[in-house]
Amino acid sequence: MKINIFSNKKINRSLGGNMLLLLALTLFGLFMALPFIYAILQSLKPTQEIFAFPPRFFVSNPTLDNFYMLTQAIGDTWVPMGRYIVNSALVTVTATAGNCLFAAMAAFPLAKLHFRGNRLVSEIVTYALLFTAPVTQFPKYVIMAKTGFIDSYWALFLPPIAMPLGLFLLKNFMSQLPDSVLEAAEMDGASIYQTLWRVAIPNVKPALLTLIILTSQEVWNGAGASFIYSEPLKLLPTVLNQIAASGLARAGVGSAVAVVIMIVPVSVFILLQSKVIETMAFSGIKD
Repeated sequence: MKINIFSNKKINRSLGGNMLLLLALTLFGLFMALPFIYAILQSLKPTQEIFAFPPRFFVSNPTLDNFYMLTQAIGDTWVPMGRYIVNSALVTVTATAGNCLFAAMAAFPLAKLHFRGNRLVSEIVTYALLFTAPVTQFPKYVIMAKTGFIDSYWALFLPPIAMPLGLFLLKNFMSQLPDSVLEAAEMDGASIYQTLWRVAIPNVKPALLTLIILTSQEVWNGAGASFIYSEPLKLLPTVLNQIAASGLARAGVGSAVAVVIMIVPVSVFILLQSKVIETMAFSGIKD
């Protein structure tokens, strides 16, 4: 069920107010885009400009040598670059889909079903958000070692699937769904799974799309890469960072690596952000 929660009333605003608002939004947008612009400019600088003092924002003699040296460095590895790309794509898609699936299936009973221990489980999920990745790295490694998943694809898939952020986010959104809507679906003969996929999920689409953006960024940037030692199993960002960390002589290559790594997260955000805004603006439920 989707209902437009906005009325058709027009907002009265003068031309001067519109121009001022447009100017403020443009300046704010440029400020937010500044790190991306700087990363691109750095990747186009020759080595002498990267180490110039005082540092300069713009590039005087743009060159693609940094990207050329990056492709050469990747070509020198004994594993083809295509293998790294396939690994990253496979892990990112699988882990993101798994995280969204399990988070949705766990969030619905926590949000809408009453059972013994419901509050305790919800509090555990909330407290789990307090632990940063470095804090949980050692326990994760012990678990992966005990289960025999070290140096396998499972070490890349499973940790992102179990991230608590998705469960916390979807639970909070599903808690806002009126019980009357779920009861109406039950009276129409819908099972609990049909209620989840046909009623709950469409109405938490903003949270779900936001979760896809956050999870894909986390996985693409190398979540679980510290559990992998075999070269054919490594992810593309891991290999690129290893190449960039080869010394000051490859400072320009490091700038090129930063641009290449951010292509996928930025692309995912651009593709989904309009859907997130549209869904948050035009979907909702009222009792």
